[in-house]
Amino acid sequence: MYRVTVRDRVMIAHSFRGEIFGPAQKLHGATYVVEAEFRRRELDTDGLVVDIGLAHQALAASLAPLAYQNLDELPIFEGVNTTTEYLAGWLCDRLVAALGQGLDGVCVTLRESDVAWASCDRAL
Repeated sequence: MYRVTVRDRVMIAHSFRGEIFGPAQKLHGATYVVEAEFRRRELDTDGLVVDIGLAHQALAASLAPLAYQNLDELPIFEGVNTTTEYLAGWLCDRLVAALGQGLDGVCVTLRESDVAWASCDRAL
């Protein structure tokens, strides 16, 4: 399996509903390091998994609606706890829609810190 990974960052604010979240029920910020991995069993006719420039553009476009936003105020997340896991899946689905044709998989990892992260992996 061949893999290409690109990375970006995004700063957001949000809060969570539910006692399980303890102090994170209050509004707080997060700066995620976001990694998007694209996979193919075989390279395409150009010898690529995905064009790295296009992958960077697609990741930046997927992150743009979130950047410097309070996710609690965005209609697309109404009624949703925007956990790191949820956001990884949301971003992964956007990247699959943008670049998924011909790929065998896409994985998005959101790193909250050097000791905590979550991923969503979609087989295509």
